[in-house]
Amino acid sequence: MQALSFPPYTFKFKSSENKRLIFDPIRKKYVQLQPEEWVRQHCVQFLIQSKGYPKSLINVEKQIKVGITTKRYDIIIFKPDGTVSVVVECKAPEVSISQDTFDQIARYNLTLKADYLMVTNGLDHYFCQMNHQEERYLFLKDIPSYVQ
Repeated sequence: MQALSFPPYTFKFKSSENKRLIFDPIRKKYVQLQPEEWVRQHCVQFLIQSKGYPKSLINVEKQIKVGITTKRYDIIIFKPDGTVSVVVECKAPEVSISQDTFDQIARYNLTLKADYLMVTNGLDHYFCQMNHQEERYLFLKDIPSYVQ
């Protein structure tokens, strides 16, 4: 798989039925290794190892209702009180981050109401802090580390 602009992390791999699998420590199972999954697993490790978020507060690939449609987010981080702190949208490395990507995560956030957004394709990372009153986001250099 392609080198990404995250620190180096150690992953568990295995093969099954001629497919390469990577272990997801959040879902606690092996999942098929696709380019977007490669980015997602790097991002999970970044959030745990570099930013200090507890695994118990991270959720990966779950469905949410956005208006009348059902969507699937990549990663969310909860606060200890159960509200959402961070929403992460992962794209494959060959997918450019565009306004459409930000519009997608913004639509998810209408439901989730997170304080921070992260968009990454593994090569480029964008971080935003939400201002819910003004319905705007402020770009940041990095996502904040976990604070209890």
